[in-house]
Amino acid sequence: MDAETLLTTTRSVRRKLDLDRPVEPEVITDCLRVAMQAPAAGVVLQGIRWVVIRDPELKAAVAAHVREPGLASQARFGDRVSPATLVGRPEADPVYLNAFYGSVYPAIWSFQLALRARGLGTTITGYHLNGHEADVAALLSIPADVTQIALLPVAYTTTTAFHPAARPAVEDITYYERWGQTG
Repeated sequence: MDAETLLTTTRSVRRKLDLDRPVEPEVITDCLRVAMQAPAAGVVLQGIRWVVIRDPELKAAVAAHVREPGLASQARFGDRVSPATLVGRPEADPVYLNAFYGSVYPAIWSFQLALRARGLGTTITGYHLNGHEADVAALLSIPADVTQIALLPVAYTTTTAFHPAARPAVEDITYYERWGQTG
């Protein structure tokens, strides 16, 4: 598919995942190679780590921390759950935080686009980060000085018919020169 179609039809996929179809490990590896080519701030990209979970029992244990009542009761976990992490803990400095998170999210988005181009879907989840980060870290042996950014359930999709979503008109949300000035 062309780039514009890819960019305008990639969705957070939760309910249209084919949880019975296994995802080949080489597909995940190829998509992670694409993800690591994303733009990043300085050397922050060197700190990105991915944990690919293949073991069904381990996936279920991690998923339990996302499916807790009041969190993400609709969350479904596909064949792979890839926690994206960054080595280090963020400092409070806004410039550092911008570089820290601004380096990993383009990689996550590139991973999602690479998956979509291959007929797979995913969604960013992070519900476990509110009180369960240490539990997931213990399950996955993630050191305390590593920041978990997101969990990404991955599976083939049950459909390929994704369309652009309803969004505000760009003209209504774009200002020029100063806040509130249009056109």
